[in-house]
Amino acid sequence: VQLQASGGGLVQPGGSLRLSCVVSGIIFRGTPMAWYRQAPGKQRELVATIAGKYSRANYADSVNGRFTIDRDNAKNTTSLQMTDLKPEDTAVYYCAAGYFGGRGYIPDYWGQGTQVTVSS
Repeated sequence: VQLQASGGGLVQPGGSLRLSCVVSGIIFRGTPMAWYRQAPGKQRELVATIAGKYSRANYADSVNGRFTIDRDNAKNTTSLQMTDLKPEDTAVYYCAAGYFGGRGYIPDYWGQGTQVTVSS
């Protein structure tokens, strides 16, 4: 299983970025996907999830209304559109493939991470 994330970079506050994650080695269509992030000195946090069926999405409160997760099952790709970026969004962003368990999203596989830096 491979998850290849891309799209990170340096952006000014208020700017936008789009992250993408190409997945291989699993049946992508039915697999819930997620984006996490980890800022320096902090724990990795769940940012957004998207279900495999019907593509229902959920977001952390800190990004709700600014970030949008989507998926293209024909291209085995999930993306995270980030708008109105803030310095506190600075982190390494990871895509994950997993499932929904009794306590929420459980990641099975991880991408390599892509750095997002929001700074003027």
